[in-house]
Amino acid sequence: MEKCRGKFRKLSRKQLSALSATLVLMAFQFAASAQDGIAGINEANQKVRSYFDAGTQLMYAVGALVGLIGAVKVYQKWNAGDQDTGKVAA
Repeated sequence: MEKCRGKFRKLSRKQLSALSATLVLMAFQFAASAQDGIAGINEANQKVRSYFDAGTQLMYAVGALVGLIGAVKVYQKWNAGDQDTGKVAA
């Protein structure tokens, strides 16, 4: 750690101010190029809305599959003579 501190102490005030000015200007450049926030949000909104119908259908399919598996488990338990099918259904 001392080796790193020693290297930073060797910078003169002029070099340090030039380095900090460069970093500030780079930060302003990134901030200026990121001004298109509303358009990006609207584009993301449209993409999410375009996937909504497919996602809804996928969730219905997953729900139907889980329901069928649960129904088969309850039927097998009921068919085996066990009246307490609530353990399997839950």
